[in-house]
Amino acid sequence: MEENIQQPKKTKKKEKRLSLLYILGGGILKEDFVVKHTRMIVLIVILLFFFIGNRYTCLQKLREIDQLQQKLRDVRFEALSISSTLTGHSRQSQIESLIEEQGVDLETAKTPAYELYR
Repeated sequence: MEENIQQPKKTKKKEKRLSLLYILGGGILKEDFVVKHTRMIVLIVILLFFFIGNRYTCLQKLREIDQLQQKLRDVRFEALSISSTLTGHSRQSQIESLIEEQGVDLETAKTPAYELYR
């Protein structure tokens, strides 16, 4: 009986060695926590890949929207400048001066136009 009392218990707790070599060597994959929660860890990793891909796609779409908005501003400005140029060229005085320069035998009407009613 004395032998049982004097001998220390031989159950040792596993030493937690979280060194870089232990992690990179794959020893951490043998830990009880990792083994028990393998499914949850895999699910979290898959969700992380999904969210990272989604964010990347969103950033690409935002860049494309910014580029298209810039093109739209440029096209609107160009349309406005063309419209103002056309308005300037279609004034009656401008048309009369172009007719005189080209030597076309046209004159402005002396009487106003008539409106016909039914």
